[in-house]
Amino acid sequence: MNFKNTPQNFINRELSWLEFNRRVLALAESDNTPVLEKLKFCEIYVSNLDEFFMKRVGGLKNQEESRHDFSSVDGRSPTEQLVEIKKMVSKANADISNLYNNKILPELKANGIHLSKWIDLAKKEKDYLTEYFEANIYPILTPLGIDSGHPFPYISNLSKSLGISLLKKKKKGKGPSRLFIRVKIPSNLPGWIKIPAKKGESKFINIDEVIINNINRMFSDMKIEDIVLFRITRNSDFEKDDEDTEDLMEHVEAGIKERKFAPVVRLEHAVKNNSWVLKYLCEQLEVSEEDIYPMPGIVLFTKFGPIYRVDRPDLKFQPWEPSDSVDYFDEKKNIFSSIKKSDKLFHHPYERFSDTVEKFIRTSAIDPKVLAIKLTLYRTDAKSKIIDALIFAAEKGKQIACVIELQARFDEKNNIIMAQRLEKVGIYVVYGMVGLKTHSKMALVVRKDKTGLRSYVHIGTGNYNSQTSQFYTDFSFFTSNKKITTEIHELFNELTGIHTNKKITQLLVAPVNMKKRFLEMINREIAHKKAQRPAKIIAKMNSLEDIEIIQTLYKASQAGVEIILIVRGFCCLRPGVAELSENIKVFSIIGRFLEHSRVYFFQNGKVDPMEGDFFIGSADWMYRNLINRFEVITPIQNAKNRKKLLHVLKVNLDDVATSWELKKNGKYNLRPSKLTKAKRLSTATHTRLMSEA
Repeated sequence: MNFKNTPQNFINRELSWLEFNRRVLALAESDNTPVLEKLKFCEIYVSNLDEFFMKRVGGLKNQEESRHDFSSVDGRSPTEQLVEIKKMVSKANADISNLYNNKILPELKANGIHLSKWIDLAKKEKDYLTEYFEANIYPILTPLGIDSGHPFPYISNLSKSLGISLLKKKKKGKGPSRLFIRVKIPSNLPGWIKIPAKKGESKFINIDEVIINNINRMFSDMKIEDIVLFRITRNSDFEKDDEDTEDLMEHVEAGIKERKFAPVVRLEHAVKNNSWVLKYLCEQLEVSEEDIYPMPGIVLFTKFGPIYRVDRPDLKFQPWEPSDSVDYFDEKKNIFSSIKKSDKLFHHPYERFSDTVEKFIRTSAIDPKVLAIKLTLYRTDAKSKIIDALIFAAEKGKQIACVIELQARFDEKNNIIMAQRLEKVGIYVVYGMVGLKTHSKMALVVRKDKTGLRSYVHIGTGNYNSQTSQFYTDFSFFTSNKKITTEIHELFNELTGIHTNKKITQLLVAPVNMKKRFLEMINREIAHKKAQRPAKIIAKMNSLEDIEIIQTLYKASQAGVEIILIVRGFCCLRPGVAELSENIKVFSIIGRFLEHSRVYFFQNGKVDPMEGDFFIGSADWMYRNLINRFEVITPIQNAKNRKKLLHVLKVNLDDVATSWELKKNGKYNLRPSKLTKAKRLSTATHTRLMSEA
C-alpha cells in the first residue's frame, strides 16, 4: 500500500490536539470532579488554547502567507485547517461558558461561594467596591487616547484591555467627535476582589467588572458611548535558523523581542453587536473575520487562583500523599551504595520527587567523595532546590557542568536568568546544541569509591522541576551500570562540544540512533509474528505524529502484530481501519495528574512479557523529538523495575475511569463501562491503582 498517497489514513494534527483539549474540558464537566477543581480544569483548557493559538495557529498563518504549497498529512491546506479550527474552538468555547454559568456557578453558590456580577450587588457592596477602586485600582490605570499626536498603542500578548469610545462635547456648529481610549487591566492586581460576606460564606467579584462600572470616574467631561473588553494573542511561531549564530543567548533574546511585536492571530472580545470599538480594533490590529472570537463568558479570559485558594478542602481533590512504604533514598544510608546494589525506578507523583531526584542531587552536592556533577535542564522551577544544590557544590570546589536549553518555548527568559546565575558562581554552562533543542533529562555524578572513580546516572521522563513533579506522572531511573554511564559520559561530551566517534549501543539517542532503533524494533515484531512467535507493542507517550513510525506501525498491524498505544495528546495515526490498522488500538488517559511519562514495550518473541524489552525516556514518537531534538531513552533491565512498568501499563489499559478510545473517524469515546458518564471520570481509583506499583 502506498501510504504517501493516502491522506485519509492519517488524522490531522491540529484537530486531534483540539480533541485532546476537549477531553480536558470533560473533567470539568464531570459530576465526580469537585467544584473548585472544575475551575482549575477550565483554567487549564484556556491556558492550553492560548499556547495552541500562539504556536500552532501562528504556524498555519505563516504557511498561509508563504509562497509554498503546504498541506497537512491528511491533505488539508492551511486555510482549510484554520476554518475547521474556528468551528471547533467556537463550539468548545460555547460549551465551557455554558458549563461555567449553568453548572459551576450554581454549585459554588450552593456551597457558599458567590462569584457576583455588579448588577446583582446591593448598594452597600457597590459603595465598598467603589472605595476599593479609588484606593487600589484607579491610581494604577493609564488611559491611552488615540489622536494625531498619540498613535495606536502597543498591546501585549494575552493582556486584557478595555476599548472605550468616548464622545467629546459638541463644538459650535458641529456634532460630537469620537475618541478611542485603551485602558489595560492591571495584571499585577488580584483578578478577583473579595467582598465582605456572611459568616461561613465567601463572595468575590472579578476586577474587570469593578473597573468597567467605575471607569466613568476618568472621563467626567465626556460621554462613554461603548466599552469592549478584549484580549489579543500574538504569533509565537518564529523560530530563527541558528546554524550561523555566534552567540546563542543573543539569538534567543532577539527571538523573545521579535515575538513581543509579532502579528495578532486572535482577537477575543466580550460579545458586542455592531460595535464601533470592535471594528476599530480590527482595523488597527489588522485582523480578519476568521481571527475574531467572541468570549461568551468570563471563564474564557480570567484566572481563578483566589477562588481556588478558599479554605474549602471538601470542594477539592483529597490531597495526594505518596506512600511512605517506598524504598526511598535515605541520607542516613549511602545512596550510592543503594544504586550500585541495584537499579532504581521511581514513579512520580506516586513516589516523592523530593526523596528521590532532589535527594540524589542534594546528596551529591554535599558528599565530599563526589568530584563532578553534570546535568541537563530544559525547564525547572524558579525556587529550584536542585539549582541551589548545584551552586553549593560549585562553591565547595566540585566540577559542575549544566546544559541549559535556552530555547525551551515560553521559558527562554527564565532559562537565561538561571544560566547567568549559575555562571556567576563558576559553573560551566552550555546553552544547548546549535540546531537542536536539548530535551533529554539526565544527570551524571562522578564519585570516588573504594575501588576508584565510579559514575552514577539519573535518566527521567520529566523535567528537573519540583513543582510539576507533584502533578505530572513521570519516571526517574537511577543506575551505575557501567555500559550506560559510559555512554552518558560520551553524550555530555557531545553536548559540551567534543564530538566523539564512540558507538552508542545501550541508549536510544536522538538524532543519532533513536528513530532507526525504534523502526528496527517494530520490524522485529513483524518478523516474530510471521515466525509465529509472540509479538506485541505497547507504547505510552504524549503525542504521536512521525509519519515513518506510523507507516511502520501500519505494516506491523497488517502482519497481525497487536499494537496498543496510550497517547495522551494528539495522534495522527488512524486506528481500526480494515486491512490497515485493525490490530491497533489507541487510548488517551486524562485524569487528575498529567500523564507525561514515555514508556515503550516490545515483546520480542518472548512468552513472558517480563522478558520483553522495556524503555523509558524523554522522547515522543514525533518528528521533532526523533530528528530535531537531543533526546535520551534508556532500557530497563532490572526485573523489579520491569514489573513496575508492566503494572503501570496494565492499570492504564484496564482503566475505564479516565480513559478515552480513539475511533477511526478521529473522534474519542469514553471507554465502555457500566458507570455513567458523570461518575466514570473519577480519578480516585486510577490514582490508587497507579500508586500500588
